[in-house]
Amino acid sequence: MFRNNYDNDAITFSPQGRIFQIEYASEAVKQGSATVGLCSKTHVVLVALKRNAEDLSSYQKKIISVDTHLGLSLAGLASDARVLSNFMKRQAIASKMTYDRPIPVERIVEEIGDRAQSNTQNYSNRPYGVGLMVAGVDDTGPHLFEFQPSGMTQEMVACAIGARSQMARTYLERNLESFADCKREELVTHGLKALKESLNQDKELTVENASVGVVGVAETESGKKKLEAFRLYDGEEMGPLLERALAGEGTKQEGEGEAQGESMDTS
Repeated sequence: MFRNNYDNDAITFSPQGRIFQIEYASEAVKQGSATVGLCSKTHVVLVALKRNAEDLSSYQKKIISVDTHLGLSLAGLASDARVLSNFMKRQAIASKMTYDRPIPVERIVEEIGDRAQSNTQNYSNRPYGVGLMVAGVDDTGPHLFEFQPSGMTQEMVACAIGARSQMARTYLERNLESFADCKREELVTHGLKALKESLNQDKELTVENASVGVVGVAETESGKKKLEAFRLYDGEEMGPLLERALAGEGTKQEGEGEAQGESMDTS
């Protein structure tokens, strides 16, 4: 990235057809801590890695509840995400007041996409320096959407954004076919394992730096579908989820170590 004559605003195309301000905003997303989203036939899970600016500060909030059926996770500038989440909350309230129903997930994602895209048509505005993953449930089922600073939105089965997210995406691609039939707990486990792939080798997931958001539908005894409201797991609530997700890894590593020792003895 370097300064040139075509990056003074977000409305001027370069001769190569690029808008550099949008590319710079996308770089801010890549530098944010990683977040992972997964969708099954019944649930959507968001898993996020939190950062603290220094040892004396608290960890940054990464998952935000928008409505009972809707939530988001972010990578990039948290202040920009706060502005967008507040806009989404207003739209969700307006839908309930006007139509007496929760706003459809695709519609609210399109609205923030239009809001972001309009910033590329006004000289005085700049792109939002944040990427979002929006998880929600409506009449058509669970949905997971990705939002990019350019205003582009797309529905995903699984997704990862932020720093070192390529490692998490590799895990998601490797297990993609199993997500559709996963239960709530299994989906959370996959999300935490994918997020762990994005960590540096000297770091671990803990109750302080990880958070999980879950929303979905469940069947009642009568066979009707019931909304499971968006639930945020944070702090000590993360303990059982981390234990369940990472329990098998310790056993696997011990087994590999024993097998390696046996091979060394026989050689």
